[in-house]
Amino acid sequence: MFSTSTILPPLTTPDPQPWKVLASEYIAKEPWFTVRKEKVEMPNGSQIASYYVSEFPDWVNVIAVTKDQKIVLVKQYRHGIGKVSYELCAGVCDPTDKSPLESAQRELMEETGYGGGSWQEWMVICPNPSIQTNYTHCFLATDVEWLQEPTLEHTEDITVHLLSKQDVRALLNNNEILQALMAAPLWKYLALFP
Repeated sequence: MFSTSTILPPLTTPDPQPWKVLASEYIAKEPWFTVRKEKVEMPNGSQIASYYVSEFPDWVNVIAVTKDQKIVLVKQYRHGIGKVSYELCAGVCDPTDKSPLESAQRELMEETGYGGGSWQEWMVICPNPSIQTNYTHCFLATDVEWLQEPTLEHTEDITVHLLSKQDVRALLNNNEILQALMAAPLWKYLALFP
């Protein structure tokens, strides 16, 4: 096995540095549309007069696996793309939640009625770090069980599905799980637990 130093030449340039914010103003401040316009200066002196940043709270999603090795997925309509598709249970970190873990456990129970089991943070990813401020905390919950009927919000229209690893792999291969923030942790799960 080769070390990376034998494959790639050593870097001789310093890492990129943060930009300097010269001016910042909010152009929209709504619950799901908070955007600021900034004038920024790069370390080389170049300036960008209008750089737009969208502010979002952190998000969570859950790979929930039952005791009989079924993966809990939901199906719902997504208006942005005009399609119904399979997804992981997911949601927003509520300010009243003590941690992303608590947010993930709450979302799984509300949307699917599943809970319990063993939980671990699976990975942390950024939806779009060039223009968004938030992170997505992905959790793996194993040995979950059905505990109650889902308690959906009036704006949620969700169905719950239990699928095998093979079914989930087929959905991913056929582009039927379209949400990138959900496909990434699922591919990692299937790679580590084939």
